[in-house]
Amino acid sequence: MPSGAGVVFALWVTAAHAQDAGFANAVQPVLRQNCSLCHNNKNASGNLSVEGFTGRESIGANRDAWERIISKVRSGEMPPKGLPRPSEAQTQAMLDFVRKEIDRVERAKSRDPGRIVARRLNRAEYANTVRDLLGVRFRAGQEFPPDDSVLGFDNIGDVLTVSPLLMEKYVYAAERIASLAVGADPLPKPAFVEQKADRVRRIDSGATDVVEYVDYSGEYVFRAWIRGHLGPDGKPVTLRMLVDGKPVQTVEVPSAENETSSVAKDAQRVHREVRVYLAAGEHTLRAELVGDDFRKPVPRPLRRPAGGFAPGPNTIYPEKFDLLGPFAAKGEQPLRDRILKCDPGTGDGCIAKIVKPLARRAYRRPVTEAEVAQLVGVARKAREAGFAPDQCVQYAIQAMLVSPHFLFRVERDPRGQYGNVSELELATRLSFFLWSSAPDEELLALAETNQLRKPGVLDRQVVRMLADKKSAALAENFAGQWLETRGIAGVKPDALKFPMWNAALGEDMVTETKLFFDHILRENRPVSEFLNADYTFLNSRLARHYGIEDVDGPDFRRVTVDASQRGGILSHASVLTVTSYPVRTSPVLRGKYILDVVLGSPPPPPPADVPGLKEDEATAPASLRAALEKHRTDPICASCHSRMDPLGFGLENYDPVGRWRTEENKLPIQVGGTLPNGAEFTTPVQLKELLMKDLPDFTRNLTEKMLTYALGRGLESYDRLVVRDIVSKMEQSGYRFQTLVHEIVHSLPFQARRGQLRNPPEVAAK
Repeated sequence: MPSGAGVVFALWVTAAHAQDAGFANAVQPVLRQNCSLCHNNKNASGNLSVEGFTGRESIGANRDAWERIISKVRSGEMPPKGLPRPSEAQTQAMLDFVRKEIDRVERAKSRDPGRIVARRLNRAEYANTVRDLLGVRFRAGQEFPPDDSVLGFDNIGDVLTVSPLLMEKYVYAAERIASLAVGADPLPKPAFVEQKADRVRRIDSGATDVVEYVDYSGEYVFRAWIRGHLGPDGKPVTLRMLVDGKPVQTVEVPSAENETSSVAKDAQRVHREVRVYLAAGEHTLRAELVGDDFRKPVPRPLRRPAGGFAPGPNTIYPEKFDLLGPFAAKGEQPLRDRILKCDPGTGDGCIAKIVKPLARRAYRRPVTEAEVAQLVGVARKAREAGFAPDQCVQYAIQAMLVSPHFLFRVERDPRGQYGNVSELELATRLSFFLWSSAPDEELLALAETNQLRKPGVLDRQVVRMLADKKSAALAENFAGQWLETRGIAGVKPDALKFPMWNAALGEDMVTETKLFFDHILRENRPVSEFLNADYTFLNSRLARHYGIEDVDGPDFRRVTVDASQRGGILSHASVLTVTSYPVRTSPVLRGKYILDVVLGSPPPPPPADVPGLKEDEATAPASLRAALEKHRTDPICASCHSRMDPLGFGLENYDPVGRWRTEENKLPIQVGGTLPNGAEFTTPVQLKELLMKDLPDFTRNLTEKMLTYALGRGLESYDRLVVRDIVSKMEQSGYRFQTLVHEIVHSLPFQARRGQLRNPPEVAAK
């Protein structure tokens, strides 16, 4: 017989439920039969008791707890294995009721757009803005210290602070950039540009390229060396030399044995050169032999790391490059001509004409006459100190680049509690979201004339900006951090086990993922293709790494792949490499990656006193699986590893550098497992099919990540409704990727901001 107190409690609950049959029918039975055994006032497993959840009002009053419940029940983690589970129909009915109730409560509240703090430009934003403003390709990633990263991104305003060291570097950088843009300072003595061996990429026997960085704008001698000979007929070959993809010279080259120079004969090398203008920054130099006869794999001896190779008959290829300079340019100087609209020697009027449009773009708003006068005053002081007119312009630009108006993104608070950001602030938000750079002339002009919020204008700008090549910044900065492929620069697979690994191959892996992301975005493909696409982007080197044939040449192109082995980001070598150790794969890292990056439900950090896996327990797949089985028998570990490890084992067909395998150390690879909800899989294809069933979770996670990146702040409880509304719109559009971008741009937190309040509504409500 129940106690008297228990009878009173039961009667009270019955009366409450009579007022809300929906809660009583859809929610209460699951709580009573499947949750209360562990989650009660006495046990409170996971610091959660459901005894107080006796009516519909408990959902709104305990929103965070219910969000946890929904997440655990939907994933199958709760109820734990071995305990009674509700039927699928019961589970879905409870989830639907709770979600609708949370939405009803949140929609009844005053909507909070949140608050974005003032923050400086991060390194990528600084470099891109300088590039678009002055045409200078500044290596901010090498010149400035790394930006702090929180919530997975390095553009979060709360941590973008300025140290004295960084301020010193800003001053030096401004001087350097201004000098490169105007080019008034004397050039250094011409010298050979240092060439790093790992930057030379020989893709096939007909093409070689190298990425070089030149510190000064000017003319350079670009020399390409050709090694080898053609054979007894001695027919010449046609050599094409390119800079940044554009041909600069096409010439015939005889074989070395026909060259008159004894030095060339002995070295079996000939060279051709051309003089080209290069702006300061990074450039790709390429030499290729024209014709299909040379489009073949690099002979194996050429891929050996060191010496001993003598070209055999019919072997000729571009070997290396020289770059000598800088020399004073004789003709047009694109950067200088772009900036100097008039002769600075004519006086302050010309200086003002030069700096005013630059300051408008740099400050991302119209500039006042007083601000222009300040910059002109800097140039005047330089002239009084004896500097040449062009150098005076450099000083004005330098002052502009260290101004807080350039370095910081600052928004004004609304007059009331909430309010829309100004159109100029909206344009800046949009531009840094899509381009990681300042607004261009068209976007800035629309904002200045208050046209941006007129019907259809903002959407047309989003379409235009996504079509612009500058939107590659989303693949570089958003996708590179969301998918964690930026981390490949710090990966060093074991050289003995993986001799094919080098920096160039790592770059190719990252390029594949960038192009894949960029394609889905630009072509407005469904986001489901991140999981199950039947194509990817490869060049010959990465295709050989994957064992895919008939992909020739150094250029990336779309390639249809075997869906049983490749397809989607989880088969990309970039992802598989950053989730491995130098000598072996890691099902734990890969499983955690799927939970965090794909599904948005990361496991909590492991307890501090739990030892890591010993390497001697993980030298072979069988022992690795056995060692990890111990995690799932330990109750402390099982709550996370029971879901994480099986997902990771679903990717065991891929080795630590992303190659397909069916065995390791002559032992068969064991793939697959059972998830907490009972779902089983035995192949990577079946794993992808299970993840596709979680497409709403993947879409929600992608939405949260991209909204965080777009706003530059972490999401709060009041942003959950925004996320759910965006996911709903995406579902209606067939999960098209550009729908996500448009909906973020139109969302309340992107369009508005909260003023500085001592007790914001959400805080006060708690």
